[in-house]
Amino acid sequence: MEGGFSSFWGPVTSTDRCEKNYVHSSYIAEFFNTISNIPGILFALIGLINALRQRFEKRFSVLHISNMILSIGSMLYHATLQRVQQQGDETPMVWEMLLYFYILYSPDWHYRSTMPTFLFFYGVGFAIAHALIRFEIGFKVHYIILCLLCIPRMYKYYIYTKDNYAKRLAKLYIATLFLGSICWLMDQVLCKEISHWYFNPQGHALWHVFMSFNSYFANTFLMFCRAEQRRWDPKIVHFFGVFPYVKIQKPKSQ
Repeated sequence: MEGGFSSFWGPVTSTDRCEKNYVHSSYIAEFFNTISNIPGILFALIGLINALRQRFEKRFSVLHISNMILSIGSMLYHATLQRVQQQGDETPMVWEMLLYFYILYSPDWHYRSTMPTFLFFYGVGFAIAHALIRFEIGFKVHYIILCLLCIPRMYKYYIYTKDNYAKRLAKLYIATLFLGSICWLMDQVLCKEISHWYFNPQGHALWHVFMSFNSYFANTFLMFCRAEQRRWDPKIVHFFGVFPYVKIQKPKSQ
């Protein structure tokens, strides 16, 4: 949507959201959709520090780094509204889901090298196809399918987890996903109506904020479940009594 300042980045070549463009700066097309990715970077950094400090498996460090890359890519996309930057946002979304798929399913996979090899080439193939072909609806359907594939294993982890604090994380994960999806749909479906309102609720920016919490809750829950599998005596503790993270006690042999 058109705003007040002239565009530093040139004409819009990507999907345009409901926020008015270049209202606050000629360098940032969608101001709120851009800055709303900051929590995602901060939460991922907190998760990365915890994973490194307690020497979790490298997969979790990579997962937190992928969250950071995704948030940075989203910032660049919404700041510029250029097609290349949009691909830099959407391709890491798929890579991140492939990583979640690996973390969820690899503990029970008997052929250890086949899954990461397949997921790697799948991710590379998608990146090449996405760079050559523009498929907006196809991308959304593909991404939703990847998300749905992860749900059965997440549910299995939930029902086998006895710790109430860990279960609360899973519930917060569902709650933030639900609230974020409502904000995203509102921004998509009611954009014409919202454009005539005195105040824009910035549904897409709220989606970013809710998904920042969502990713952190999911990552923390998965770290807890993996620590249980490795018999690391995990506990959910809270920083300043509010912010949850996993604390583990590894056997001396590890």
